[in-house]
Amino acid sequence: MIEDKERWNKRHVEKPMRHSVEPLLEKYMKEANVGKALDIACGIGRNTHFMHEQGFEVDAVDISDYALSQIKEDEKIKKIETDLDTYNLELENYDLIVNINFLSRRLHPQIKDALKPEGVLIYETFIIAHGDFQSPSNPEFLLRKNELLHAFIGLDIIYYEERDDINLRGENTRVASLVARKP
Repeated sequence: MIEDKERWNKRHVEKPMRHSVEPLLEKYMKEANVGKALDIACGIGRNTHFMHEQGFEVDAVDISDYALSQIKEDEKIKKIETDLDTYNLELENYDLIVNINFLSRRLHPQIKDALKPEGVLIYETFIIAHGDFQSPSNPEFLLRKNELLHAFIGLDIIYYEERDDINLRGENTRVASLVARKP
């Protein structure tokens, strides 16, 4: 955990992320009932802050204490510094779960279980790409074609797409995007 924490702290300092909200979240957040939200691997809180501004109480989870320090202090934002390789989600606790640019296959069943009935999942991360694309080099952090869709079978799919995109640092990449509701 300490190695991951140091690596992410360094990355947040040396290669800052953009501060604007993720467009997928901005477009589809209206699908969720305002209530409790979870921002998985929240980083500096760009999506946490947006959800909070829309009335959500937010659990912001990240391994980087530096990134979490960039999130404003507010009684409706709970910062959780933890390693997502070992963290477990509470059952039926969230109206909205957001997972952007992070992949932990171990969490997929827990994400489904952590949604309240009618809860919404907004998930976007990198997929395997060939050619002139910048993606994480470790295949453990890359989805295969249609993997995200299959991981959330059982939820009602509102939107799904695999596409070319520009990452947070302005580089070409491929992503899979999913918006789904728990029945």
